[in-house]
Amino acid sequence: MDFFSQQDRARRNLRRLIVLFSLAVLLLITLVNALLIAFLWLGQDYNVYAGGSGWRGYLALFSWERFASVGLAVAATVALVSLVRWLQLSTGGKQVAESMGGRRVLPQTDDPYERRCLNIVEELSLAANMPVPALYALPDERGINAFAAGITPADAVVAVTRGTLLQLKRDELQGVIGHEFSHILNGDMRLSIRLAALLKGITFIGDVGHFLLRAGAYGVGRSSRSNERSAALPIVGLAFMVIGWLGALAAGFIKAAISRQKEYLADASAVQFTRDNAGIANALKVIGGFIPGSLVHAARAPEMSHIFFGEVRHHLWSLFATHPPLAERIQRLDPQWDGEYLQRAEVREAPLNEDTVQAGVGRAALVAAAMTSAALLDTDGDDNLAKDTRGADSPSAGDRRGLDGEKKSPALERGAETALREKIQEPLGATAAALGLLIVQAPEARQQALDAVRSHGIRGQTEFIEALLPDLEKLAVGQRFPLMAAAMPALKGLSTPQYRQFKSTLLAVIRADRRTDLFEWCLFQLLRHYLDPEYLRVKTSRPRYRRVTQVRGALRQVLSVLAHQGDGSSEAAFATACVELGLEDLVLLPLKDCAIREFSHAVSTLADCYPLLKPRILKAMALAAAADGEVCAIERELVIAVAAVMDCPLPDDLALEA
Repeated sequence: MDFFSQQDRARRNLRRLIVLFSLAVLLLITLVNALLIAFLWLGQDYNVYAGGSGWRGYLALFSWERFASVGLAVAATVALVSLVRWLQLSTGGKQVAESMGGRRVLPQTDDPYERRCLNIVEELSLAANMPVPALYALPDERGINAFAAGITPADAVVAVTRGTLLQLKRDELQGVIGHEFSHILNGDMRLSIRLAALLKGITFIGDVGHFLLRAGAYGVGRSSRSNERSAALPIVGLAFMVIGWLGALAAGFIKAAISRQKEYLADASAVQFTRDNAGIANALKVIGGFIPGSLVHAARAPEMSHIFFGEVRHHLWSLFATHPPLAERIQRLDPQWDGEYLQRAEVREAPLNEDTVQAGVGRAALVAAAMTSAALLDTDGDDNLAKDTRGADSPSAGDRRGLDGEKKSPALERGAETALREKIQEPLGATAAALGLLIVQAPEARQQALDAVRSHGIRGQTEFIEALLPDLEKLAVGQRFPLMAAAMPALKGLSTPQYRQFKSTLLAVIRADRRTDLFEWCLFQLLRHYLDPEYLRVKTSRPRYRRVTQVRGALRQVLSVLAHQGDGSSEAAFATACVELGLEDLVLLPLKDCAIREFSHAVSTLADCYPLLKPRILKAMALAAAADGEVCAIERELVIAVAAVMDCPLPDDLALEA
């Protein structure tokens, strides 16, 4: 599955959505005009059977000026409602999940089913090269269903119903979560949010009609003048409800046209993530044999039906279904299927085998090695840190030691790993671990850093950090960022004021020794990249560049930095990448000109490339890294970091093994 091609497909679907939406709005304008003319006609010639002017009189009332005025009013209303709905949904997946009655699953949960699901989310985050999304549970839903919501992978959440947690085996749950991860990486989430916002504008007229119908009913029994006005409200309301119903039909067609094909693609992507087609196929078979099926009873579920794993309501007409038929989805995943669904007794909170819960935890500990150098992606905002940076303007040999360091074991010592993973499962421990990593990095300024925590941090945080320092000192280089990635769900459990205070404390610790080294800068940027979207309104990258010639300068900067990291010839590595991109005339920058600040801006520029251009850039970087016959740790981390800032996984054909 080529995720880059699927992101490009999602963009084409957006254009298709805009065309269909425009046609639906034009239909609404026509219907509202027809309704208005009908009222004028009936008011002018109410008793049609008394010799009225008939259809000719009706058509005679048509006016292009009135049509334009009504059209402008309807279009403005639809646009305003869609905009308001977009602003509500664009705050991130958290808003969508909570509007459905979702409850955040905390890392320290005692529920074995929830802990098993958290482990799976962490494992698949590693496979997808993305930050660990927050997990939400819909505790009152018996049906087997799930969804992913958000605008970018940084603010994405995955939500599952209680029925999904209870009824599915581990491999089946993996398949469902993998399906949702593919929606995140394929660009489907953003499209789904836009679809929900636009369709709300179309169906809003029906909501107005329902309100007028109820208002008219409540108005009966008042004064005669009020009764006259109230008597007309049900008629107007009923007419608007009919128009809204027709708008809902149009919305159903649009949902079906946009949503169905992407479900097949997400199923295929789930197989790629899990390396097992039986898991997701069996999950669909369980839904087919389960009495509640995939039904979801949350009030907003029908409005957001297109983001779910399965259908949330029974459909009388499959024409309006947002998902392909179960049988067709299963047949594509399991061509040998005999047509029989899996029949299981409903699980009622039975205890889960602890071995099953803990399966894969070791793999989850490695999450986000892909994000090791994600700090090199973002320099906008928080300029104070950049101004304080000294001695880290160029990735020289001394700076590279901040990432590569001395040769240590590539794995955490078992005892330290276990102790740290237990302590970072809640926000206080996660923030203490982040601050402790900074303090361990600069032992000569340890006391100044602890004093900064005392003056800027929360009460008791200093003592917590001091308790973690012995285990943090045992971490091998290359395991510090995976530790932070594993702590990301707990960090996302902070309140906004707590996050601001944590960020302020980080800056204070970084400035404690009056200099900022590469590791400190990287850690701060890593946390900003994945936490700011959770708490602050940040701008996401937008595709702007279709051709490599439009990003020549950025490519020269990025490839030059990468070429200087290996042990072989920098010129040969750089030339290999340029040949792959068809930019043979580019010249390698000297190491002294490879400033981190410029590198950051260059990577951010590459993040604005169109989806189909990104795999070419990543392939060129991989070729440069492997030009000397060996991919060192920092080369591998830099290539993976660029993929992370592009919010896309690395293509499967890139070999980046050390």
